[in-house]
Amino acid sequence: MTETGAAQDYLRDEKTYLAHVRKLWDAAWPAGVARTLTYPFGERTLTHYLREWATRQPEKPAVLFYGRAFSWREIDAQSDRFAALLARLGAGKGDRVAVFLPNCPQFFVCFHGILKAGCVHVPVNPIFTGPELVYELNDTGAKILVAHDQLLKLVEATQAQTSVEHVFSTSFLDALPTEPEGPLPPNLLAPRQTMAGARDLMQALADEAGPVPKVDVGLDDIAALNYTGGTTGMPKGCVHTQRDMLLTGAVMSQVSTRASGDDVIINFWPIFWMAGEDVALIMPLLTGSTCVLLARWDALAFMQAVERRKATIAMMVVDNAVEVMERPEAADHDLTSLREVLVASFVKKLNPAFRRKWRSLTGTTLREAAWGMTETHSYDSFTYGWQDDDYDLKAQQVFVGLPTPGAEFKIMEFGSDKLVPLGQEGELCVRTPALLKGYWNKPDATAEGLVDGWLRTGDIGMIGPRGHIHFLGRRKEMLKVKGMSVFPAEIEAVLGQHAAVTGSGVLGRADETRGQVPVAFVTVLPGSKADGAALEAFCRERLAVYKIPEIRVVDALPMTATGKVRKEELAKQL
Repeated sequence: MTETGAAQDYLRDEKTYLAHVRKLWDAAWPAGVARTLTYPFGERTLTHYLREWATRQPEKPAVLFYGRAFSWREIDAQSDRFAALLARLGAGKGDRVAVFLPNCPQFFVCFHGILKAGCVHVPVNPIFTGPELVYELNDTGAKILVAHDQLLKLVEATQAQTSVEHVFSTSFLDALPTEPEGPLPPNLLAPRQTMAGARDLMQALADEAGPVPKVDVGLDDIAALNYTGGTTGMPKGCVHTQRDMLLTGAVMSQVSTRASGDDVIINFWPIFWMAGEDVALIMPLLTGSTCVLLARWDALAFMQAVERRKATIAMMVVDNAVEVMERPEAADHDLTSLREVLVASFVKKLNPAFRRKWRSLTGTTLREAAWGMTETHSYDSFTYGWQDDDYDLKAQQVFVGLPTPGAEFKIMEFGSDKLVPLGQEGELCVRTPALLKGYWNKPDATAEGLVDGWLRTGDIGMIGPRGHIHFLGRRKEMLKVKGMSVFPAEIEAVLGQHAAVTGSGVLGRADETRGQVPVAFVTVLPGSKADGAALEAFCRERLAVYKIPEIRVVDALPMTATGKVRKEELAKQL
């Protein structure tokens, strides 16, 4: 229910609106959640934090990779050598260095070495095609590229089209112990690949004897270009600073997870992806925690690693949690060390049934991780405190809670500066100290997206009467059925509650009488009898009649590297 008349006086201007919603946020703030952020070693660079941990707990593992421990001292020392190597090659403050790696400990070394040299970290998606790789390398002007050996054929085929002058390669074999802790993805033991002109990274680090460069690096210097991973259009490089990273680490450790140095974080999210960078690279720097790193998702490897290493914190997508629960051997593994498990609802959506089953298996309560974007460094809301009686899951999907300290939200009419009343949908707008400083080489996109310090996200959102924030999907995905708004995310959330559904993607089909008709592409468990008619009947029990989708059961859904459905590919099937 929305207010009318005098009750909407808060809409007269932004200052009054924000004062109103801040009071709601203060009243709804859950006990036990920090309202202000603190920094263990002060507001200092990530290099300072790395050196502090390397001094205070030099032998403690910073990273555990299939049984191989990389201590804080080793990461610090190796990244010193990488910084010296970059300086010797002429890379200085502000120069971009591209990292074309899957999850491996060498990623940590490169990340910290790049920051120590005052250069700009450019993580590159390791499943890129040639044109995508060429685009990002040329957009950044990177002259130095660190690539995984299994990606060298692509690098060799495209290097002449890019600005890259120096290529370094490294292999999973460089990071594995003699007897790795399995199970291992098959490609971890693949024979080493080489490329003419590419230098072996680990040998180059061993040979490097130059001094660590002394560069005046500040928290507000450009530190990274994180490219948007959207499902349409060319990616844009989001300009982020170390201050953005430091804030995100504090938010994650003190608000999202309430972590400490005693925690063990398990991560399989791709580190090139912003959320994976935050979980594996940045949050541990604020706490001194150990990161158990997996090269990729594997349910059995995850369960064994949690049990073996007594992992306490994990980030997943809902599909991962469902796969664990459906594995017949799940009950044979002790997963009760897990204290915080946060999930993202991409394909499958978190629902009460999944939560009950997970709690029965692990004793832990699944909850949504956050709302966030690459532009905002990912963690701008938190959901802790609303899980009693599944309050968060019974609210309009997707419930993303309250803003984290320092972040603020407002809802605007699309295409205008008019504020939208609480309880009504509009464009979700956010401002946060971790907001991107602009889109790299794209002043027009910067001017369009950043307005008076706010990011116009293009997402459909709502702030409820109690101040809670809800994410309803992308505006470009919103459908109009007989003049009424239909949000694909809502239909996908309902389909995700069906026991046989393993994924769905909803988009619109033009219709002469209704304007648009929702069409749901759905994958189901092998051998399931859940056909289109059964799934449509399931939806009829849970959705208004105009929201009922046409169901198309398919063998697979086209996915991005970050677990989202590529809807432009589905559109071709329409």
